Amino acid sequence: MPSRSVSGDENHTSVDTFVLLGLLDQTELQLILFPVFLGTYLMTLIWNLALIILIRMDSHLQTPMYFFLSFLSLIDICYSSSISPRMLSDFLKVEKTISFIACATQYFVLAWMGMSECCLLAAMAYDRYVAIGSPLQYSAIMAPSLCWRMVAGVCGSGFLSSLVQTVTCFNLYYCGPNVIHHFFCDMPQILPLSCSDPFISQLVLFLAAVFVGFGSFLVILLSYVFIAVSILKIASLKGCIKAFKTCGSHLATVTLFYGTVLSVYLHHSSQHSTKQDKVLSVVYAILIPMLNPLIYSLRNTEIKGALKRMMKKAAHPPQKE
Repeated sequence: MPSRSVSGDENHTSVDTFVLLGLLDQTELQLILFPVFLGTYLMTLIWNLALIILIRMDSHLQTPMYFFLSFLSLIDICYSSSISPRMLSDFLKVEKTISFIACATQYFVLAWMGMSECCLLAAMAYDRYVAIGSPLQYSAIMAPSLCWRMVAGVCGSGFLSSLVQTVTCFNLYYCGPNVIHHFFCDMPQILPLSCSDPFISQLVLFLAAVFVGFGSFLVILLSYVFIAVSILKIASLKGCIKAFKTCGSHLATVTLFYGTVLSVYLHHSSQHSTKQDKVLSVVYAILIPMLNPLIYSLRNTEIKGALKRMMKKAAHPPQKE
């Protein structure tokens, strides 16, 4: 086990590297899955970057809804990039080792992006509530300055939460074992490896889950309660259908994200096997970042219209005099 000596009276060693067991044990299956996950990661990058560029370039999409959506795509790119490249390289390795610092960095980034996505989904739910509940005042309420402050709050909350979690977790004393039963560094798998009392780290993780995770989820639930009340006040059936369509993509994203995350983290250790946790982790860490731009694009007439306009401009560029 790779380790380094620690100065002091105690004759112990401190863990210098961790060993990731990876997604699968069978080498043959890993080689088969490598092109699958490589293609998934590339599609995640392409689709999310394309959506960001499309929203930035088309004037018809300069609204708060698409402003938040572009940041969701950016978060998904960073989230997936914190896991996928390391996982892909591990598919081709016999020994899947990761340094202590690299493990801490990976957890910091994925926790930052995960917490930020929770907060951003809450901000997007509030945006949908204002759009449906107060359509005449929507532009005045959701002014660009408020949108930027909300995004700053989203990123700041995720950053501070992730920083506190990472510092408390990786300041613990690790003297071995150093085997992580996962394909990325995640605190629930790292804390049991500590040789010191992990109570503070567990408390910080719990508080982050309550205030950031459940807090954001509560905002989303309340927003949809008020949205439902507003929809019931709409007299026409056409108006109700339009309101439901406005929320459909966001509701699908929330259901996928929170459904898989809660399935992984809110269970007793005896209820789920490690393999089930790995499968669910693949869904929320690898697949959802790829699916989000599709969920928002496939049935969205405004994005389809923007894409057609961009393709038309590319096919018929303006002539220079």
